[in-house]
Amino acid sequence: MAAPLVLITGAAVRVGAAIAHSLHAAGCDIAVHYRSSASAAAALCASLNAQRPGSAAAFQADLLEVASLAPLIEAVVARFGRLDGLVNNASSFFPTAVGAMDEAAWHDLVGSNLRAPLLLAQAAAPHLREQGGAIVNIIDIHAERPLAGYPLYSTAKAGLAGATRALAVELAPQVRVNGVAPGAILWPEDGQFSSAERAAIVEHSLLKREGTPDDIAVAVRFLLLEARYVTGQILAVDGGRSISL
Repeated sequence: MAAPLVLITGAAVRVGAAIAHSLHAAGCDIAVHYRSSASAAAALCASLNAQRPGSAAAFQADLLEVASLAPLIEAVVARFGRLDGLVNNASSFFPTAVGAMDEAAWHDLVGSNLRAPLLLAQAAAPHLREQGGAIVNIIDIHAERPLAGYPLYSTAKAGLAGATRALAVELAPQVRVNGVAPGAILWPEDGQFSSAERAAIVEHSLLKREGTPDDIAVAVRFLLLEARYVTGQILAVDGGRSISL
């Protein structure tokens, strides 16, 4: 029996790479999508293929270009012959003050966090229906409780939360669609938050500590592979921060 094939967007680094390792360890073959992290994607595939030959391949696409979305799905299916799961992980994250939002920010934040996941799901749906597959969208706790200074990002993630529930309705009963809403897992690499701001965020969580990429990966694996009677749900993985704000 062929291994389930899962496409993970933004899989080369950070949370995406942790999800790839977790699903691969559970027996899945992995389609590693990347935009610009070619060397990291190649290294990840080499690591996975060393464990199980032929179980991973890398696919480059700019998810902000609508014309690249359906071809990405078709390239994955052409390579592996099937598609059992889609994890919409790729995301842009940066502040946009009210009064300074412009078309470029809209294109980037809404494009990566809402439009691409929705249109990838549309393109993947026929293949996922054939396999009785599933989709997991990586959302954010700030889809429900907006983050000050990030109105456009929060709006885009709120749209993805709505899309998750809508797709669950549209693709049932063959395809399950769920989401994971992370809290403080990995901080942006460009220094958007000071040490004091990070400490304050962690202090507002019930567990009083940061999470790890593996915490997200465990939740994704559960929803994708194990939660056979769960659809249309969004699981917060945030140390309890979303109920203590």
